[in-house]
Amino acid sequence: MRFLDQLTNMKGQFGREAAASTAALLEKLKHQRLREPADLIRLHEVALFLRAYPQGPEVVRLADEILFSFADRLPADRDAFADPDISGIAGTVVSTNFSYEFARSVLTRHGRAVSIDWENFEHPERLAPALTRLIPESRDDWAVEAHPDWRAWFEKGRGSVKWLLDNLTPEIYDLIEIPLQWDPGTASRSHLRLPRRNIFYHDGLFLKREPNLIANILGTPPIPCKALAAAQARRIAGVIVDASAVRYRELYGFLYPDLARIEHASPGRGIDVFLFGPSNPLPVRDYLCGMFFKNGVPLGYIEGLIRDANMEVGFNLYYTFRDGETAWLYAILLKLLREHSHVRSFSVDPYQLGHDNEEAIASGALWFYRKLGFVPDSQDVLRLLAREEHKLVTRPGYRTPPAALRKLARSRLVLKTS
Repeated sequence: MRFLDQLTNMKGQFGREAAASTAALLEKLKHQRLREPADLIRLHEVALFLRAYPQGPEVVRLADEILFSFADRLPADRDAFADPDISGIAGTVVSTNFSYEFARSVLTRHGRAVSIDWENFEHPERLAPALTRLIPESRDDWAVEAHPDWRAWFEKGRGSVKWLLDNLTPEIYDLIEIPLQWDPGTASRSHLRLPRRNIFYHDGLFLKREPNLIANILGTPPIPCKALAAAQARRIAGVIVDASAVRYRELYGFLYPDLARIEHASPGRGIDVFLFGPSNPLPVRDYLCGMFFKNGVPLGYIEGLIRDANMEVGFNLYYTFRDGETAWLYAILLKLLREHSHVRSFSVDPYQLGHDNEEAIASGALWFYRKLGFVPDSQDVLRLLAREEHKLVTRPGYRTPPAALRKLARSRLVLKTS
């Protein structure tokens, strides 16, 4: 535990001495057996953070050694690792009813590792209409038995997930809500990487929020973007689906990526961003989405809905990496989105701020955007915000209570860029 505490404290420490200390702690923890699930989870998340934000090459090597062998550390009982907040650790499985498009995509790359999770299939009887058509003999049971064994019929017909996907329309498949069990293997959070020739090593302080950060970054020269060739676009789209699926996340653009429009940008500091639109455009609003990586590690995703020169931005940085260069990264992503769409303002939906979203309330998400210059578009909320900001200035140690944050989250926030 002492070594684990010390390693956690090395996040955000820099210089040659910090790199050596971090590597020494990783070396010690590589050989130490942790028995408590909470300690194992903590080691995994710290090692993954350091793999994305390393101080030197030895930190990268040792973090990967720990992460790539993490399945060997897990106990036989792995229920503690099934929570969606920490899902996708090597050696665990993902179980959920993926949409048709996600299921098809995951199956294409990981077919043998995907099966129906019968133990968590709440409504196997919904298979009945499909199976009676595909296996005519099962119609007798459907017609006269009170509780037909649809799993037995499925297996008797030598059914498979692919067989269902091939024989059901997307609409019918999604309505059945078939839970799939997937062992992600090399697509786990522990393993998934984009190959990157040049690793960015942090030898100085993280970039922090500064006054007029977004305006200053928007004013810099355009960030070059390059369209991916067809084969690379398919590979990247698959990586994006895998990174999302192990975290139980689905985005419209990830379901229907326009492979001809996937563009890549490298804005610096080890960041890679892939932006694209959907192959099925929305009827009213334009749409952009993307995923961003740091030194090859998936950090999160972004989504933009465009209407009347405003883009409503959904930004999700995976919780593991929230101690990094979040404000700078967000400003860079807004710059890329504006260069693709030429919008004149950005907005944040109330859900992102905490409306019906307790995770955002707990993290104080509203203040992240406010400190970057976003303003409520409701005068009532603006007045409440002014009162809260006055308290923060005049009352040492004051923190905005959750009830006040919920009121502040009733209005969207807007940032005008021109």
